[in-house]
Amino acid sequence: MEAYTDFASVYDTFMDETPYEEWAEFLHNLIKEYGKSEPVRSGETEATAETNDASTVSDKEEILDSEKNLVLDLGCGTGTLTELLYRKGYDMIGVDFSQEMLNIAMNKKEKSGSDILYLCQDMRELDLYSTIGTVISACDSVNYLLEDEEVIETFRLINNYLYPGGVFIFDFNTVYKYEQVIGDTTIAENREECSFIWDNFYHEEECINEYDLTIFVKEENELFRKFTEAHYQRGYTLDEMKMFIKKAGLQFVKAIDADTHKAPTEASERIYVIAREQGK
Repeated sequence: MEAYTDFASVYDTFMDETPYEEWAEFLHNLIKEYGKSEPVRSGETEATAETNDASTVSDKEEILDSEKNLVLDLGCGTGTLTELLYRKGYDMIGVDFSQEMLNIAMNKKEKSGSDILYLCQDMRELDLYSTIGTVISACDSVNYLLEDEEVIETFRLINNYLYPGGVFIFDFNTVYKYEQVIGDTTIAENREECSFIWDNFYHEEECINEYDLTIFVKEENELFRKFTEAHYQRGYTLDEMKMFIKKAGLQFVKAIDADTHKAPTEASERIYVIAREQGK
């Protein structure tokens, strides 16, 4: 699994048109419909407020409620989505493999005054201190897992830390997207302060998309610094994801096309999946 290093410094610049607020609202609605986690600050439901205010609630129940309402953003990157979900009232934890990305997330946390907990961990070795009501993983983080067993083990760990009946909501890029849309293409963008060239190479037999990034960043002396990074992502089918979910002990709940928010088709490029903890 590759970690974002130099690219972290310009990641938000090139992702500035990403509809993070729409994603946050969509995930918020999925959690309300299928999950157990509830906002614990402004915007909380009356039922939650009553529970928090009740003097008869035991310490054990309070602890369980605090765990149930935790939301983990797995592969949180620079924390943009994590911050948006925090603003919706959720107690947030962010996990990412890249310390450089987390440094930027921590800067956002300092500016916003949020109390998000950030952890630098490989999702394949997830290690938490309690159960979690909801785990989300957006922006194709799961595609960085290149082997079946890596996906299954990651899903097993998620299942292990999910609160009883909690949900795992994640998206993934499909084989169709890599094979038919971005595979073997070059994408380039030129900005005033930085530019990039993104070369894609699709390896059909392994269903792996290799993308080589070349970045140019303007320094204080008006000269540009060049750096490169290579990343690998594997495309998956929905049937494969259903198999991984089952082997990990989770229950498949629903799949949704990320663009249409309807049932996935053979031409779906990115798919959201909802899976539920059903007993360890």
